[in-house]
Amino acid sequence: MKMFNMFFNIETEEQWLNEQLQKGYRCTNISGLGIYTFKKTDKRYVMRLDYQDYLPKKKFEEYRGIYEDFGWIYIKGYWLGGIRYWQKEDDDQNEIFSDRQSKSNYYKRLMSYSIVLGMLCLAFSYMLYKDSGFSGLYFEGLWSMKGALFWKAFLFETPFVLLKLFPAFMVVFFGSSYYKAYRKYSMLK
Repeated sequence: MKMFNMFFNIETEEQWLNEQLQKGYRCTNISGLGIYTFKKTDKRYVMRLDYQDYLPKKKFEEYRGIYEDFGWIYIKGYWLGGIRYWQKEDDDQNEIFSDRQSKSNYYKRLMSYSIVLGMLCLAFSYMLYKDSGFSGLYFEGLWSMKGALFWKAFLFETPFVLLKLFPAFMVVFFGSSYYKAYRKYSMLK
């Protein structure tokens, strides 16, 4: 079974994947385009996600070996860094972070992930809006139109305006994601 889904929050994605496992579908592959491949299973599995920065080949093999020693199966990850997907049969040892220090390091990595993506979106927003500002979102002649013609043009252009505002929305989203990770990190400290 294949399903399409897009996530910008690692914890929401992990929760969704575990809900699919509860329904009896084990994840076998995840494409970069948000297509998740599932296979029906009778066994109970648990899925955990970890965010890692770039790891050289030797460090990555050590990282992977440690998890595999504890029964985790590596599903997917990007060689430059990013989210790593781990799955194993459900038992009493279902957490990949065994102590406060490793959990706080995880939230530190999530904070850096959020800040980098937020800064990229901020830079893109700046380039997009620097000349026209927010006044250039709608067609210039729109505000001089009257009656039904105005409403038709307004409704036609609104999806394009929302598309132009998407990077600014993402800055806010990644800012809130950073704040949530920071709160969890500071509670562990």
